Amino acid sequence: MTTDVWGASAAPRSLRAEWARLAAAPAAPGRFSPDLVTGLPEPARRWLTHALAPGTPLWPSVQLRMRGRIRIGAWRSFTASQVLAPPHGFIWAATARVAGLPVTGFDRYGSGAGQMRWRLLGLVSVVSGAGPDVARSAAGRLAGEGVCWLPSAFGAARWSAGPEPDTAVATWRIGDADESVHLRVDPDGALREVRLQRWGNPDGQAFGRHPFGVAVETERSFGGVTIPSALRAGWWWGTDRQDAGEFFRAEVTDATFG
Repeated sequence: MTTDVWGASAAPRSLRAEWARLAAAPAAPGRFSPDLVTGLPEPARRWLTHALAPGTPLWPSVQLRMRGRIRIGAWRSFTASQVLAPPHGFIWAATARVAGLPVTGFDRYGSGAGQMRWRLLGLVSVVSGAGPDVARSAAGRLAGEGVCWLPSAFGAARWSAGPEPDTAVATWRIGDADESVHLRVDPDGALREVRLQRWGNPDGQAFGRHPFGVAVETERSFGGVTIPSALRAGWWWGTDRQDAGEFFRAEVTDATFG
């Protein structure tokens, strides 16, 4: 899978190299079996034995294709490709349309640095950002999406019991900080919700940790791995501002693990 959603000339060579590096993250030895999760909290065991077929390799990365709608002022359709390799990094490359014109770009995290760069018609800068605040926000995204879309990397996180029934907490060491993600799991083992206190500045607030969440609507299996295939995400999760904070709705159309 490649980043062809950008077009042949839109991806910087360094970013293409980083994509290849993340897609080739070193694999954990062995294959999944239920005895590997016996020491985890029961909801985590329930989820992982549902998400991973016995014998599935402990894949360290996944490449995704998705489509959906993202709120940039109004709701806009997008298509995207992503490589995800927690805790090392991710790249999300997408094309959306504003006033009928293409806006292309990427969000990324790797080697302790975060970046976003979006351009209208590939020429006019729409959004550009980097620095410590962008990196911390991207690290939270990496932790949350690592839970959603790469259950085979569960061994890279530390696990603890959640504060409520049917919940567990995965804590990733990303860069020089911990990022904790709360999972809510159905009785049948399906992942239904992910929450975290993610670094950011939603609605122009001061940078800090604010409630962020993901609601899983449906799931699908790809090569022995069952992951969320339709989801909604946004800020102010679990508060009376949740509907206003929702900005992302996506459907995963393909997943290739490696």
